[in-house]
Amino acid sequence: MRLLSELFSSDSGRASIAGIIFMLGMGVFFIRFFLRKMEEETLAEQKKTKK
Repeated sequence: MRLLSELFSSDSGRASIAGIIFMLGMGVFFIRFFLRKMEEETLAEQKKTKK
């Protein structure tokens, strides 16, 4: 419990939380971005082979 209060009350703890949240958000963004681009590429290849 003491660790959690230290984490949320000190400036360095809040900066650590902000960094962790930022990195997790960036990971989610890149996963979605890469999956979308891979799907777009497969659709483009399928259209190209149909013509």
